[in-house]
Amino acid sequence: MNLSYDYVVTLWPALMRGLGETLSIFFLTLVFSLPLGLVFALGSISRFRPFRILCRIYVWLFRGTPLMLQLFFFYYGLGIMANQSGLLFLRLARFPAVVITFALNYAAYFAEIYRAGIQSIDRGQYEAAKTLGFSRSRTMFRIIIPQTIRRIIPPVSNETITLVKDTALANVIAVPELLKVAKDASNRDTTTTAYFLAAMGYLAITFVLTVVYQKLEKRFSRHEQEAV
Repeated sequence: MNLSYDYVVTLWPALMRGLGETLSIFFLTLVFSLPLGLVFALGSISRFRPFRILCRIYVWLFRGTPLMLQLFFFYYGLGIMANQSGLLFLRLARFPAVVITFALNYAAYFAEIYRAGIQSIDRGQYEAAKTLGFSRSRTMFRIIIPQTIRRIIPPVSNETITLVKDTALANVIAVPELLKVAKDASNRDTTTTAYFLAAMGYLAITFVLTVVYQKLEKRFSRHEQEAV
């Protein structure tokens, strides 16, 4: 391992670009998957049976197959289908393929977290809201979901930290994220320094996320105790 100042300085710009790509994948995945997960969670407990079945099949499909396989399908599989059918709009560039795949995959996991959180709320609160004249949708968004958010912070934080590490899978289709940059530098220079620096980058991100979620948990716990 070569940790000399001069060598690290030469690696730094490429690693920072790779880190930026990793963070872009991470944030865009969250932006799309968190609200999409709520849609599928509500759908999976919907009274409308066809929509409920569709949402449950979606969750089962994306949770039951490997993320890497899904990534290959959206990048290579859709590309092959586009060439064979002439539907060129199906062909995705590398970065959009990664974001779409990750967002759909994580939406399925978040959907299950949301669903479990919603169903953990005491049924008496639904009855009380109905007595007060609240509609089902108003009950859900004004009473149930705010309480659900407090309860799902720990599992959501675990999935979010897992997402940071899963972004490394993007290197299998040559997206220049942090691991891909480190691997290229390591192969070129025959040293593990780039891998070490990449590991420090992942650890820094997960450390920041851990601190943020710990503060959120404490804040919501304090508010819940005050409410009691």
